[in-house]
Amino acid sequence: MMQTDAKAVIAAYYAAFNAGDAAGMMALLDDGIEHHVNEGGVRKGKELFAEFCSHMGVSYRETLTDIVIFSNAEGTRAAAEFIVNGEYLMTDPGLPEAKGQRYILPAGTFFALDDGRITRVTTYYNLSDWVRQVSEAA
Repeated sequence: MMQTDAKAVIAAYYAAFNAGDAAGMMALLDDGIEHHVNEGGVRKGKELFAEFCSHMGVSYRETLTDIVIFSNAEGTRAAAEFIVNGEYLMTDPGLPEAKGQRYILPAGTFFALDDGRITRVTTYYNLSDWVRQVSEAA
């Protein structure tokens, strides 16, 4: 395992996210990526990660701000804290009806990396806070 500049990899990942560049995000992932979804299951592999991104792109429009990235010296672990500035575009099953509501939500993600590729993405945010914001804005 070679040492990587984890902060640079994660910064590129979020730059691609904010640019709506799913291919740019995918290029930074290991083929065996494990995506631990907030309050959900684990999706394994790039294909499932791409499906998740595609769904999110239809249901939500989000930009991340105030991104702060942390990493260990070995470049094998990283974390990021940020603010999600979003708009709820299409109703997600089991969630409130989408009517273009805007929301601002603190969130964080933990990453594992191997040889400069992201092998795990685990994102956390307060779902009940999000539900409250979109319900009040409806």
